[in-house]
Amino acid sequence: MIRVLVADDEPLIRAGIRMILTSADDIDVVAEAADGRAAVELVRAHAVDVALLDIQMPVLDGLSALAELRRAAPAVRALILTTFGERANVLRALSEGGAGFLLKDSAPAELIQAVRAAAAGDAYLSPAATRHVVDSLASSRAAERGEEARRRLEALSTRELEVLALLGEGLSNADAGARIHVSEATVKTYVSRILTKLGCENRVQAALLARDAGLGPD
Repeated sequence: MIRVLVADDEPLIRAGIRMILTSADDIDVVAEAADGRAAVELVRAHAVDVALLDIQMPVLDGLSALAELRRAAPAVRALILTTFGERANVLRALSEGGAGFLLKDSAPAELIQAVRAAAAGDAYLSPAATRHVVDSLASSRAAERGEEARRRLEALSTRELEVLALLGEGLSNADAGARIHVSEATVKTYVSRILTKLGCENRVQAALLARDAGLGPD
């Protein structure tokens, strides 16, 4: 079972998330919190695998809770709940090691998929928002970031660059494999090598780097 903590200051949202997640036979919501401080304490008290953290919470916001969890319980995977209006916060969360983010209006199946991906050690970036979030970086220090990203990508082979470009599109391992006609397991191996060579903690950071370097669709 994947043990999940849900942290959101709105009881109805917590109840809705609990109902969705517990409909999956491999997920158990073991704790709920109304603020970030309580979330950190509950993670310490329960054997939590994945924490769903709303960004806007009292006492301790989601990003601050994420930072504390990274120090106190680094094995716990944190997914950030957000809206389009909080893109800058989302980017900060991903850069600090969050396991990804979901929009609050995501479909139930996507929420379950994200939790499973996080529990498996993968990062999850909502497909509906992948390009929207990544493109929000375009107007800020684009030239500087692009030069640095291209320098780092010099360590990759041609095939690894091809796989990285697909990560930049937000494709899953299975979809990337179908695109380049290799198995999902092969793609997973490539992704592991890419993360190591680039010094990225997760595939979302690698996807952002790919877009900075100009890989993927315009």
